[in-house]
Amino acid sequence: MLNFLGKRAVASAISLVGLVLLVFFLSRLTGDPTGLYLPLDASEEARNQFREIHGLNDPLIVQFFSYMADLIRFDFGDSIRRSEPAIDVVMRGFAWTLQLTFVTMSLVVVFAVIFGSLAAFNVGGVFDRIATFFSLIGASAPDFWIAIVAIVIFSVKLGWFPTSGTGTVWHWVMPVSVLFIRPFGLILQIVRGAMITALGSAYVKTARAKGIKNRPIIFVHALRNALLPVITVIGDQAAALLNGAVVIESIFGFPGVGKLMIDSILQRDFTVVMAAIMVTAMAIFVMNLLIDILYSILDPRIRY
Repeated sequence: MLNFLGKRAVASAISLVGLVLLVFFLSRLTGDPTGLYLPLDASEEARNQFREIHGLNDPLIVQFFSYMADLIRFDFGDSIRRSEPAIDVVMRGFAWTLQLTFVTMSLVVVFAVIFGSLAAFNVGGVFDRIATFFSLIGASAPDFWIAIVAIVIFSVKLGWFPTSGTGTVWHWVMPVSVLFIRPFGLILQIVRGAMITALGSAYVKTARAKGIKNRPIIFVHALRNALLPVITVIGDQAAALLNGAVVIESIFGFPGVGKLMIDSILQRDFTVVMAAIMVTAMAIFVMNLLIDILYSILDPRIRY
């Protein structure tokens, strides 16, 4: 087990270094931040002093190795715009994104497993056709379009929900609902396919021959053996929400790490951009590692 986890950790560390290298140099292509933070008539001396304070005067390769040296000491630098540790800024936004992801994925897993299992138990029936139809639409529809339509209908026309913020439970309804649709459609289809295979296996037929009722057959015997592909997709979709809720957070003004990342790129706040990428990437790597551990528990052959 330790050898298995060690290999996964090394692979994740290599990927993380590559990500840091890529994002560091790409973020610098957005331009010199002095034009945003200093007056237009600022002297060249003031501009050079600003760059010196924030470590922007050195060649890029020198800046990169200096950043890596600080990163090894878990020093993410200070935010150019906010003049406070970048990691503190990012963790405040990441806490909101984590809550949004947890609430959304909890609802997705519960409903997708229930509906997918029931659809598989009645293949070709009315419920199966309806569930498949809506899940395919949900998996195909673009999130940003759904978000805009939801704002127009439920906020502007009907006035049911606020368009932005996090003050009450009503502020969460539309962001969670929009983020719910795509992973629900994908996971429902995976659950349905895995359950159809499991329900047609010999051990389920034996359970039926023994007179076991349908509910234990579906949710105990079949579902337990259909979990591996389902866990894979759940992990991928949770990681996608952590990494890909940028557009939805921006549309609904949700103060998560995605919106923070977009704002920081526009503000050329390089340290916050890097810290946001690092925190999100490490969270995804940890999530993938936990999924690997769960795999190895459910199926010990995976360890080898």
